[in-house]
Amino acid sequence: MTPPPAEAAAIPAGASLPPSRERAAPRLSTGPIGWLRANLFRSWASTAVTLVLAYLVIRWTFAFFEWAVLNAVWSVPGTGQNVDTSACRALQGAGACWALIAEKYRFILFGLYPFDQQWRPAICVAIFIGLYVVSAMRRFWRRELLLIWLAALAVIGTLMWGGVFGLPYVPQERWGGLIITLILSTFGIAFAFPLSILVALGRRANNLPAVKALCVVYIELIRGVPLISLLFMASVMFPLFLPEGMNIDKLLRAQIAIILFAAAYLAEVVRGGLQALPRGQYEAAEALGLTYWQKTGLIILPQALRMVIPPLVNTFIGMFKDTSLVLIIGIFDLLNTAKASIIEPAWQGFGTEAYLTVAAIYFVFCFAMSSYSAGLEEEFNRHRRR
Repeated sequence: MTPPPAEAAAIPAGASLPPSRERAAPRLSTGPIGWLRANLFRSWASTAVTLVLAYLVIRWTFAFFEWAVLNAVWSVPGTGQNVDTSACRALQGAGACWALIAEKYRFILFGLYPFDQQWRPAICVAIFIGLYVVSAMRRFWRRELLLIWLAALAVIGTLMWGGVFGLPYVPQERWGGLIITLILSTFGIAFAFPLSILVALGRRANNLPAVKALCVVYIELIRGVPLISLLFMASVMFPLFLPEGMNIDKLLRAQIAIILFAAAYLAEVVRGGLQALPRGQYEAAEALGLTYWQKTGLIILPQALRMVIPPLVNTFIGMFKDTSLVLIIGIFDLLNTAKASIIEPAWQGFGTEAYLTVAAIYFVFCFAMSSYSAGLEEEFNRHRRR
């Protein structure tokens, strides 16, 4: 620190300067107070908007807490057709009727699956969640992971269908609820993702014009129609092209439609990553003498997929929620079982509670995917930071 000119003139030649004193940073410019001033109270207009929004958030939070907790009805007398919901109706909307969830949660989660066998889909849901957790850990990213998935899916199929090991057989027509959502979304992602990679590579294959044209037609055709139309065609028109006496279960038909639909969107996301990769990466791989598939699998695709993690996960989340459209072909997933739970006259008018419960379940799964993708993106792009 250089002393002021007056003080510097009073210091003899050759003498050392006095030690400078450290000064603390202004309290109003650093720490939580500094952050608040910089982001929420920078000006009079910013302060006014912050105060108005804070008032609305606090008011709505207290109102929701009063509706969902303080004035809520958690149970009502009776069950089934003899349930008495007069306590809920007496509130006239001033409180939530969570008794609906207490009465219908098993139907919402498991659909028409036999009541005494609902432990089987419950175990399957736990297995699916365990598979997601294991697959998210990088130390399990080995070939053995594929064997784990195959074994787990065999157990899920055995539990859901039954007919062996003393388990009663349950047809797919009685499956419903959360397990249907997990099956459609999991198999949809598992099969649509590799198919999308092949379609994206085929669309960029300029030396194979027939393959490129076929991929372009597939992408543009599938993306040009809504998912509902594909499900309708899979349910109504597809059986017309099968040999007489041959029929494919409607759950499998819906699964195929979802896979084809998701693969078309994912293919464009993957193609964007391939186009964003610098040309030098392709030339370096060719200079090493690698074959096309070695170059693509070892150098090109890993880098391209890292660059498109956000749109990939965004498509996954959209597909997870779009499974609710299978209602058009008579399949009851999580959202549709929630809708059906309020059909009974005793529970009509309490759809908000059912939809909030389902929304919370959807949010947990979607937020988990979003958070994991954010961490994965940060880890993969750490070397790009300067």
